Amino acid sequence: MTTGDKTIASRGLADSVHIPYFTAMRTVKMIGLFWTILLLGFPGHAADENSSTLVYILPIREDIMPPLKYLVRRGVKEAMEAEADLLILDMETNGGRVDITEEIIEIIGRFPNKTITYVNKKAYSAGAFISVATQEIYMAPVSVIGAAAPIMMSPGGMGTQEMPSTMEVKITSAISALIRANAEKNNYNVDVIEAMIDKSKELVIDGEVLCEKGQILTLNNSEAEREYGNPPQRLLSSGTVENIESLLQKIGISDSVIVHIEPTGAEELGTLIHTISPILLIIGIVGLYIEFKTPGFGVFGIAGIAAFILYFLGSYVSGLSGMEWLLVFFVGVILIGIELFLFPGTIVFGLLGASIILCSLIMGMVDIYPGSPNPNLNPNLPSIPDLTPALANLWITMLGSGIIIFILSRYLPKTSAYHQLISNSASGVACIQEQMENHESMTGRTGRTISVLAPGGKARFGDAIIDVISDGELIEKGQAIRIIRFNGPGAIVESV
Repeated sequence: MTTGDKTIASRGLADSVHIPYFTAMRTVKMIGLFWTILLLGFPGHAADENSSTLVYILPIREDIMPPLKYLVRRGVKEAMEAEADLLILDMETNGGRVDITEEIIEIIGRFPNKTITYVNKKAYSAGAFISVATQEIYMAPVSVIGAAAPIMMSPGGMGTQEMPSTMEVKITSAISALIRANAEKNNYNVDVIEAMIDKSKELVIDGEVLCEKGQILTLNNSEAEREYGNPPQRLLSSGTVENIESLLQKIGISDSVIVHIEPTGAEELGTLIHTISPILLIIGIVGLYIEFKTPGFGVFGIAGIAAFILYFLGSYVSGLSGMEWLLVFFVGVILIGIELFLFPGTIVFGLLGASIILCSLIMGMVDIYPGSPNPNLNPNLPSIPDLTPALANLWITMLGSGIIIFILSRYLPKTSAYHQLISNSASGVACIQEQMENHESMTGRTGRTISVLAPGGKARFGDAIIDVISDGELIEKGQAIRIIRFNGPGAIVESV
């Protein structure tokens, strides 16, 4: 590390250094403006107090697979929120899946400032694609880049197999178009990039055949930085440097704050949770529905809450959002609780709580990046494409939950296991049948209100004082009433 450089390790699953600041600010923004989802932007992290250049280093290691996508998404968002001046990809990979590569390229393209790839040993296949998506490429001594032709994995992911010719042509054409667009954007030689992808291309520069037809171009660091043409232009690499500290010196950065994005095993967990997120929501909704329909609090309520927490945890780990949306979700739950237990029948708290919960479930899956290329737009306002995947998941959830709840409400009470199931899940209740019999005996009884029912309140029936709800009308204190039915544990009454 050169003199003047300072290094910070960024968080994995747990926050450290300046990251709690971001989480706190995001939480304040989310809770304060959930109703319209128009979230106010906050100033970026002031890491540059002494005019230091803020540099984020993002490792691209192992295979290009979903866990890496989550790491890249998290790293880019942290760099954007911190208003980093430079993002460096520390590259050492054999390649990986094309679809994940495309998503990673799109994510990196959102970073508004300078991007550099440092090929630290090798950037094969998908690694070469991602490298071209950055503005400059530097390479370590004895490093290589290229061999980017698409291949097809054999069933089970063990080894490769020959790709049908028609499929190979289609995939090569699609990838070539994507990489050409990035090469042109970042001023790379398009012919060099195509020679790495398409073996039908021959690369000839200044009369020298650099890659024969039928071969795939792969370059070592010396070959990649050779100059060709008039005026001379380097083939691909901007230079060879020993390490990232030397790279910073070469590009004229002498005083920098360096933040390393550290990968964690949590990204693997995020892959699974993100995949089953609609199932988790269905479990959460059905679990809370059963809990609401049964007395006490037991296993269904615990399962429902755990499913919702896992849903938001998956979004957090995969880099889609912070845990602030979990807090917003619980704000909605609290408001619904106020409606049910403190001000029954007011509707306002229930509607507000339901709206907040719906907002949190959608926004927990929306991929929003700090900042905006258009200063006239709110930087945190999601677009329709941003909302589409989350809305699709929510639609699947509502459909699945509706079907399961319908089946449970129609057939579960008729089964012999129903009462035992409810009994075991509800704490403090000996038998659901006992409560049902009590409701039947109370139905039709008359009593007198001891508070105004607007529409909820209290009434006396003999020696018992219970919570009651009027059947739509305001009933004054001291009025005679009759129980006409029960809705869960609550008695519905009418004036006599």
